[in-house]
Amino acid sequence: MRPVLVAGDANVDLVLRGDVVPRFGQAEQLLDSGELVLGGSASIVACGLARLGVPTHLVARVGDDAFGRFQLDALAAAVVSTTHVAVDPDLPTGLSVILSAPDDRAILTVPGTIPTLRAAAVRAALAATGATHLHVASYFLQPVLAAELPVLLAEVRAAGVTVSLDTNWDPAARWAGVLELLPHVDVFLPNLSELRALGSGADVDIARQLAQRGPRVVVKAGADGGWSVDSAGSLAHAPGLPVDVVDTTGAGDSFDAGYLAALAHGVADEAERLRWAAAAGSLSTLGSGGTGRQATLADLGAA
Repeated sequence: MRPVLVAGDANVDLVLRGDVVPRFGQAEQLLDSGELVLGGSASIVACGLARLGVPTHLVARVGDDAFGRFQLDALAAAVVSTTHVAVDPDLPTGLSVILSAPDDRAILTVPGTIPTLRAAAVRAALAATGATHLHVASYFLQPVLAAELPVLLAEVRAAGVTVSLDTNWDPAARWAGVLELLPHVDVFLPNLSELRALGSGADVDIARQLAQRGPRVVVKAGADGGWSVDSAGSLAHAPGLPVDVVDTTGAGDSFDAGYLAALAHGVADEAERLRWAAAAGSLSTLGSGGTGRQATLADLGAA
């Protein structure tokens, strides 16, 4: 199995649970729990892939601070190669505060080093690792890299590297550049909210319109699992697992990891790839943070 390279964000998450709706006026609220955990969409996907037996490298940037060291240690513990995670001596590591409720969450992010990743670092990591698949995460948190992606992705696909993209939510709600990038992408992984932001009409119709631009569109549908549409308009679906949700942080990233792991393991059937993805996303909600309960191959076999 050839390695997968994941490019994007490496920040810590502070996950707070309980009565997390803030009230200003210096009102102090007592919460149920708070944990500092590995964060960043790219980092969580990388950990999920490694846990599913895929040799995984991360290319990202952290600061020379306690949060950066925490992130590097957590990635190493998850058997993700951090050779291509650069340490910035001047900027702080990114930080997200997750206000987690059972059925939703709010995310407050200090970007720090997140926006400083460049295409040159991704190109160098691909050459060094021999990865044959590149996954790009958190497109809108990295505007400089986003501007460089059309050229980079065209180049790496011409060299035989397949590409997947999870933009995550656009904080500016403009969604600029995504449609133009899709012809350079093999697998596009939006959730339902992100899908609806990119078109109008029925969900399946939007996905089919996006798939006409080139990628297979694989949609994360929360508790309903996931479904996909290819360029021919063919539809496949897999349900989620019934679980007692602890924390939904990173569930979509674990879904991504499940789908990409199925590809890496040579799973040819699209419904089975979606089953891996939906099961991985569902099981991840049983633990705190994005990586607290990510699935193993044994978990997926038993699901």
